Amino acid sequence: MTVQTMEELVAKKCAPCEGKAEACSVEEAQDQLLRLQGWRLTRYGTRIRKEWVVKDFAAGMLFLRKVADLAQTEDHHPDLHLEGYRNVSIELSTHAVDGLSENDFILAAKIDALPVKLKR
Repeated sequence: MTVQTMEELVAKKCAPCEGKAEACSVEEAQDQLLRLQGWRLTRYGTRIRKEWVVKDFAAGMLFLRKVADLAQTEDHHPDLHLEGYRNVSIELSTHAVDGLSENDFILAAKIDALPVKLKR
């Protein structure tokens, strides 16, 4: 996988995963994460995760709804978490490759472009 800017990733659409997606190495993932603020590798390099502290429960639910709509449009579905009424976390991976693919970074960049009301 070639390292891309956030703008390049946002301009792309997630590709169908079944039988076509290529897994990226941990090194490729680490290089790409240098371009995405706040995302980190988890589960031995097979997932990426980001966390937000939002203004309140309603802000968390609104943000997760926007992420869900985006994920449905991209046909690439993350694990979504809302805990303690304002702690949002999202984990991305590509199940078809049991690890990370370009789709995870495309969706991460698009999630970062969504508006979210953060706790101040």
